[in-house]
Amino acid sequence: MASVPVLSLLLVLLVPVHANAQQNQSNVIHLGSSLSPNANRTCWVSPSGLFAFGFYPQNDGFAIGIWLVNQTEKTVIWTANRDEPPVSFNATLNLTIDGKLLLRTEQGRELPISDVDDPANSAAMLDSGNFVLYDNDSNVIWESFDFPTDTILGGQSLSSEDGDKDKLVSSVSTSDHSSGRFSLEIQSNGILVVYPGNNSQDGIDRQSWYYSYVFLTRLGVLFLKTSAYGVRILANSSHPDKNGTTIYRATLDADGIFRLYLHHFKSDNSSSMLMEWFNQCEVSGFCGLNSYCSAIGSKAGCNCYPGFDFINTSNKFLGCHQNFSEDDCGRSEDPEMLYNVASLENMWWADRPYSVKLIEEKACGKSCLEDCNCGAVLYTDAYCSKYKLPLRYGRIRNATKPSVAFFKVYHPRQAHEVLIESKKSLILILSIILGSVLCLCLVLATSSILVYRHKFDRYRKLTENVNLGLAEEFTLRLFSYNELERATEGFQEELGRGSYGAVYKGTISEGGKTIVVKRLEKDVEEGDREFGAEIIAIARTHHKNLVRVLGICIEGNRKLLVYEYMNNGSLADLIFKAERPPIWKERIRIALDVARGLLYLHEESEVRIIHCNIKPQNILMDDNWTAKISDFGFAKLLMPNQSGATPTMEGTSAYLAPEWEKNSLISFQTDIYSFGVVLLEIVCCRRSIKVNVSTADEIILSNWVYDCFAAGKLDKLVKDENVDFRTLERMVKVGLWCVQEDPTLRPSMKNVVLMLEGTINVPIPPSPVLSIDVS
Repeated sequence: MASVPVLSLLLVLLVPVHANAQQNQSNVIHLGSSLSPNANRTCWVSPSGLFAFGFYPQNDGFAIGIWLVNQTEKTVIWTANRDEPPVSFNATLNLTIDGKLLLRTEQGRELPISDVDDPANSAAMLDSGNFVLYDNDSNVIWESFDFPTDTILGGQSLSSEDGDKDKLVSSVSTSDHSSGRFSLEIQSNGILVVYPGNNSQDGIDRQSWYYSYVFLTRLGVLFLKTSAYGVRILANSSHPDKNGTTIYRATLDADGIFRLYLHHFKSDNSSSMLMEWFNQCEVSGFCGLNSYCSAIGSKAGCNCYPGFDFINTSNKFLGCHQNFSEDDCGRSEDPEMLYNVASLENMWWADRPYSVKLIEEKACGKSCLEDCNCGAVLYTDAYCSKYKLPLRYGRIRNATKPSVAFFKVYHPRQAHEVLIESKKSLILILSIILGSVLCLCLVLATSSILVYRHKFDRYRKLTENVNLGLAEEFTLRLFSYNELERATEGFQEELGRGSYGAVYKGTISEGGKTIVVKRLEKDVEEGDREFGAEIIAIARTHHKNLVRVLGICIEGNRKLLVYEYMNNGSLADLIFKAERPPIWKERIRIALDVARGLLYLHEESEVRIIHCNIKPQNILMDDNWTAKISDFGFAKLLMPNQSGATPTMEGTSAYLAPEWEKNSLISFQTDIYSFGVVLLEIVCCRRSIKVNVSTADEIILSNWVYDCFAAGKLDKLVKDENVDFRTLERMVKVGLWCVQEDPTLRPSMKNVVLMLEGTINVPIPPSPVLSIDVS
């Protein structure tokens, strides 16, 4: 390491001159200049003619970027607003008189290319490949080098110093330069990683040092610098360049591989790839869940494990799913009657095993058949490691110690024989009870006639109620403000207060019916018109697990809602404040009530509705202790062609999905996250965030529940309560799937109901907060 300081000095000497020094050598772009695809000038070229800034074709339109000129294939090295849709032939790019660099679309939208407070006085496309804006004193106030997309050029770096964290994001393809699947950055802890999507915790680290930035010199030296150890050269590919016609670039390509390229000009206009870092299979997330990466030469592909099929055969990167259900697991004394064992050699996974034992290889494979939680086992050096599903970031790798992975493969013929034996054992029992069932049929038929007549008489009486005009159970009533003021005795008895207003108890004169009146004290953002449409749509919903809207009042700025009154309070009172919370079976029933109510809103009602405010305080209990969802003040209606809505409020943070904080579009998955939090609270009879706990691990409920689940200690969640542990595990797994940070991992409400009912199998959920340990 003695040569490191000298090497550092040499590399510093290789750093190109700053942009300020190049201004006099560039073609200055003055205020008022413009570009357009339909004009004579579509781009601004650097003085040497090697780089151009302007419009280039992308998909069915045009994008703005920087590219290398006179290459056989257009090489784009920077793109502005890369995730905006392509613009049309009539778009314009203007360096305005007031010093702003703006893109104006054909529809009249103005998109800033540079985000600076000070106005520019001029601009330039430099020979370094850097597009810059200058102020009146010729100081650079903005440069494209500070905002790399998927490429760095000579003189450009990625830094993690002073809290700044630059990164490269791959393009979708060589022809589509919007953001792709992979990112490269130096993390705040100094580790150089490539990772999938936005999950930097899942990155791979090909270096063991800690770095402050990565730099590419104009002579083709790519190195990593550290404050403690000097520099580490990744590539030194300098070629003689007397005419200054050789350009180097380092690009994170669409396949997740970081490569160094060399471009020759004024001879054959050729380009070549000099070096690449990271094997595709070493990039975490290159293949999806329950699939593994294998490389043949320089090409990598995704494959399913034995017993798994691709989720989408046309897009194998999405991962695989098990091609059988494990509902039959444990039903046979001999698991080999249900499953066979298949193997793969030299397999590796990112997750830690939940069980490690010292046993023989044959016994290792068989042990997975006997364990319903086992998705696969890995046998290495006499140790048998068990893994739960989903299996993440699998790949074949050459290890010093050989390993073999074993998987369950469903045997349909043998499984069919097991089912036949099980059915035979039921025939005798069914024969015994068949006679009893036939006897009950007559009783049920008689009861049905009586119930029908009772409902018919009840309906007739309701329709004859002249005070209500129509049957109150089937029609939304329009109340006057004076009526509701009298019903609540001047809004005297306040039951509660929320962000949109207060709730009062009252009694209407007709029949002395007890009601709840919610008075909105703030204007709903959508306005009176949308407010009326939303309430009318909700009033058309009828389900036993939804609190019914009886009527509304809209007089000027006064907006009031009238609900049926729930005598037994809220779920929050029941599980957080009651001296004796509901027994286990009651809690299961309550969870299913809430799930079925949400399923109706999402998929079965006339208008699809996102509730947006699911929490125990908004789940009320009627006289029969049936759970009903209430408070539709934040609800969003989705048209048939809509997949999401814009968030317009801030609710209780403990129940809000992560997409609220990102101000992203909300969807049905937002409700499912909130339901998952509520489900875990129902299971544990405690709030999702609790400070007064015995250990810090218990503060956040979802994290604590996952830790208990992973450790096989679910009894800690219910203490000494008498529960069915199979049902407990099912509810916990469903809750953990619902609170996944990634909305695409959360199940639909229909599948939630089916899983809670035990109709379909519940896979093993990953941790709600991923943390990968790669070694």
